[in-house]
Order: sequence, then C-alpha cells, then structure tokens
Amino acid sequence: MTNALKVVVDELERLPEADQVEIGRHVLDHVAKLRALRADIDAGVRSLHAGEGREVDMRDLISRARNAHDGQRR
Repeated sequence: MTNALKVVVDELERLPEADQVEIGRHVLDHVAKLRALRADIDAGVRSLHAGEGREVDMRDLISRARNAHDGQRR
C-alpha cells in the first residue's frame, strides 16, 4: 500500500462507522469503474494490434458524444 493510501486509511479510521461505510462504497465503485475502463482500453489496444481498427469520422463521433451527453443531462 502506498503512503498516500495509508494516510487516507488512518484518517478514515477517525470517522464514524457510517461515514466509513459510505466512503468505502464510493471508493469501491470508483475502483470498479477504473478496472472496467482499463479492461476496455486493453481490449481496444488488442483489437488495434490485431488489425481490427477502422477509420473514424471525428465530426460524427463528436456529434454523437454531444448528443449522448445532452440526453443524459435532461
């Protein structure tokens, strides 16, 4: 464990148990998202190395991303 995490754990131990549980859930959720993102990136890199990449229309990609983002905000 890094020194930074040791400091965090020490600080968390000073909090009430309910706060520790809530923060623990948030941390685990964040870790799960990071693992999923890294798995997606690894899969993408493997597909590129296998020659499965394709050209992307950046304007279309940006437009679809903006539309998806705007749809989430509503």
